[in-house]
Amino acid sequence: MNYNYQQQQYAMATPSQSVRMQVLRSTYLLLALSMIPTAIGALIGVNMSFAFLAGSPIMGTLLLIGGMYFLMFMVQKNRNSFAGIVWLMGFTLLMGLLLGPLLQLALRIPNGSQLILLAALLTSAVFFVMSAIAFTIKRETPFLTNFLAIGGVVILISMIAMIFFHTPMMQLMLCGAFVIFSSLMILWQVNQIIIGGETNYISATLNIYVSLYNLFTSLLQIIIALSGNDRR
Repeated sequence: MNYNYQQQQYAMATPSQSVRMQVLRSTYLLLALSMIPTAIGALIGVNMSFAFLAGSPIMGTLLLIGGMYFLMFMVQKNRNSFAGIVWLMGFTLLMGLLLGPLLQLALRIPNGSQLILLAALLTSAVFFVMSAIAFTIKRETPFLTNFLAIGGVVILISMIAMIFFHTPMMQLMLCGAFVIFSSLMILWQVNQIIIGGETNYISATLNIYVSLYNLFTSLLQIIIALSGNDRR
């Protein structure tokens, strides 16, 4: 009797299939729209000078990180209103702007535009594959959740270590870890929408966007390094 009651309570708490699909459609639409300010920001960033970061790298980096987390906080705070979308567009504009140094590096290479396109295509391919797998699973993934929690801690420690022991090989390994972590995060995040664990499309869009951003930048750095044209 108690088991049946718990099942009924769970069914009442879980959004219906139509609601979950609506959240997923809204997430994909907003994710597509977020690429517009990202592209605008990237276009501005490519033509900007980031010399101020070289002059005060620690302070400049802290200010940029502070700005990023402030915008992410504002998106989450306003996720139930249109203001959340506005803040999200501002966040994606900033993230596009921050692509500037990496894109400048890539474009200094003779075939740099092709490398950028390749990274974008690989990012899109990973996104569609992970989404398809999430649709196939359609259930809770406690193992994946635990793995991502541990992986996030390991990557954070590695990023801190990179500050003191910055080597090209370590940078490449960290990018590889980010590719795996971001890919699995996309799988987990889409799965959460499908099973009803995530019901806010603005929050879902923010989370998936960050994973896609990390995936793209990591892939581009790996591609540049493997091309043998890393002119830092």
